[in-house]
Amino acid sequence: MILIRSVKVIDGTGKPAYTADVLIDKDRIGAIGYFPSKTAEKVIDGMGYYLTPGFIDIHSDADHSLSIFSNPEQREYLSQGVTTIIGGNCGSSLAPLLYGTLESIQKWADINQINVDWQTTEDFLKILNKKKLGVNFFTLVGHSTIRRSLVGEVFRDLTDKELGVFEKVLSEALEQGALGLSTGLSYAHSQRTSFKEIESLAEVVKKYNRVYATHLRNENEGLLDSINETIKIAEETGAKIIVSHFRPLLGNEENFKKSLEFLEKTKTETFFDIYPFDVSMMPIYKLLPLWAQNGGLAKMNAQLLDKDFFQRILKELPPLTRGDLVIASAPGNEFLIGKDISDISKNQGVTIPEALLKLMITTRLKTLVFYKNINIELISSLLINPKSFISSNTMRLSEKAFPKFLQMVNGKISIEEAIKKITGQPADFFGLKERGLVKEGYFADLVMFKDSATPVVEVVIVNGQLK
Repeated sequence: MILIRSVKVIDGTGKPAYTADVLIDKDRIGAIGYFPSKTAEKVIDGMGYYLTPGFIDIHSDADHSLSIFSNPEQREYLSQGVTTIIGGNCGSSLAPLLYGTLESIQKWADINQINVDWQTTEDFLKILNKKKLGVNFFTLVGHSTIRRSLVGEVFRDLTDKELGVFEKVLSEALEQGALGLSTGLSYAHSQRTSFKEIESLAEVVKKYNRVYATHLRNENEGLLDSINETIKIAEETGAKIIVSHFRPLLGNEENFKKSLEFLEKTKTETFFDIYPFDVSMMPIYKLLPLWAQNGGLAKMNAQLLDKDFFQRILKELPPLTRGDLVIASAPGNEFLIGKDISDISKNQGVTIPEALLKLMITTRLKTLVFYKNINIELISSLLINPKSFISSNTMRLSEKAFPKFLQMVNGKISIEEAIKKITGQPADFFGLKERGLVKEGYFADLVMFKDSATPVVEVVIVNGQLK
């Protein structure tokens, strides 16, 4: 039993903060009130502190990076107050697996490091429970994960029979605890996915009152068409939808603003997630011109070795200078992590575009990069938009997205509203039962910090356990 005395409670509903004692009994919040004579095994003096629900990261890459296996404590999340993470985003999840393979995440991690001994979502979640993760983990069902199991590396529409199998597998996963479906429509294997296929699967999601999360088909010139496609899915199916990492890319701001207006005006339950950074984390092949992102990694790698192809691409790569592109992950070439492309260029005595293409060839396109391509001034206004949810969406967790969010919105919205955006609101949207609020009977996922302007997390409790 844990007793937190005289702490200022922000309960996650948006209501004004109040001072109280909070009693934690096993994994639940046992009582909230004034208990001057109560004793407990652990007593924490909350004077001068805020106590809030644990923060919820709705777009985590802990599964894509496989860190839920290699680093089960997830200290990087706990240190910023995150007690719950949601994986399976951008069309790729670790379950369900029809044939026990993880091809859909190979652009993010070395899939050979994991011995896959599960197939269903239920089996996968049981295995994670045995790992004793430091945070709560929930998952979406990855569209590409299932689709590739059905048709392999072939790019074609699903047959009616294949779509029926997909719908059955998705239904079973949702019944076993998956929070919804995600698509990664800008990635090579999903770019040609038909509207009909997405609509059929979104109808299954709606049937279970779950969420459809989508990485848009095009985030540049085709952004407006992609948003319209997404809103049409919402209108025709009634599904709750969240647009993954909806971000104002440099040079595309006007198009972005028009797309945002469409999102704000729609009467459907269509929202977006955003992170407080000016960089995107992406597979390195996404820097190739769109016409060159043709086929799977094997085909793209083969094309890069063609001299004429190499020279043609060289002319169409984005202009880069120091700080624009840093290596985030390079399985088998870990010495590259943290290197700036300008330094690689200088060391090799070649231009930056040449260094970038050589890097693609050397790493067989299995590299993730941090690409500085976001208008941070627009991000600041998006953080307080009523349609926005907050996420980390990055492996560079040392930057601590959630304390940074609280710092950036300080003075723009109340601390109570800011906490609601990262606790009660996402818990309600994703249907996380008895989480996201400081409320009697709810799971004891709690965070204590002092200064809302420059928040430093000092106490984290997950399911009643001090971390």
